[in-house]
Amino acid sequence: MSGLDADLIIIGAGPAGLTAAQYGARANLKVLVVEQLGPGGQALVIDVLENYPGNVEHKSGYEFASALHAQAESFGASFVTDSVTSIKKDGCFFIGLLSGETLTAPAVIFAAGSKPRLLGVPGEKEFAGKGVSYCATCDGNFFKGKKIFVVGGGDAACDEARYLSHLTDKVVLIHRRDSFRAQKALAERTMKNPNIKVRFNTVIKEIKGEQKVKSVILGETTSGKVYEEETDAVFIFAGTAPQSSLVADNELKADLDESGYVITNQKMATNIPGLFAAGDIRSGAFRQVVTAAADGAMAAHSAAEYIDETGYRT
Repeated sequence: MSGLDADLIIIGAGPAGLTAAQYGARANLKVLVVEQLGPGGQALVIDVLENYPGNVEHKSGYEFASALHAQAESFGASFVTDSVTSIKKDGCFFIGLLSGETLTAPAVIFAAGSKPRLLGVPGEKEFAGKGVSYCATCDGNFFKGKKIFVVGGGDAACDEARYLSHLTDKVVLIHRRDSFRAQKALAERTMKNPNIKVRFNTVIKEIKGEQKVKSVILGETTSGKVYEEETDAVFIFAGTAPQSSLVADNELKADLDESGYVITNQKMATNIPGLFAAGDIRSGAFRQVVTAAADGAMAAHSAAEYIDETGYRT
């Protein structure tokens, strides 16, 4: 098929997309990656990536993502900074961009990832960027020596609380359950950190302030007690929501699970021929950098097979 912009278009440049770009380019495909922000995705907020196999030097998420980006480019992958507004298929895929341009390719890997899930409490949206944050490494330095509430009980909450504990000795980590969901090593390290005070069975009911955050209304889930406490910032790590609307609300109608994640088979193929999904966007994924990279490698391999079978090449 002539007139194609690429053999493979990858939407999203997190660990899954970057790995897919590398493997696709090494398979001699013309690879084009579309990312609306900078390469790295959720990995950019990782303070220390200590559990990636072979990463004994414990690089930061930013350093790791930068290396993945450079590696993909070294094999020939190209990158476009833009937002995808639509995906259509008529023989090949037509990718509409915010700039007005349309890109075409016979195969697409959807690696758009996920975004922080909102608590949905009063004051959260109003004080976003004014004391409410979803990224400790991005905004933590603004609150050195200040009192900080961290919300969540998973790996991200424990990891980000640890990062913030280097900036202040007044970190309060609250979780609505009676134990952490985080990996055991992370949870134990958090409990032993002298700069982190942990409160289980506690939720935030409201975030209050004027020009910036000044206090939170807290509720104890066991006793029903509600009280107000002063704070300078609230960092929220309450899970993630999939960014799957592009393949759910368009003509494609990819199969999604009940939470909105894209369903694939073991080859990362969706129900739509030529459309693959990888990383945090995929249903049932163990959402870690290492598994996202594995997804990306498999998706690129499967896409190359699909392209060879269909005979579509630039």
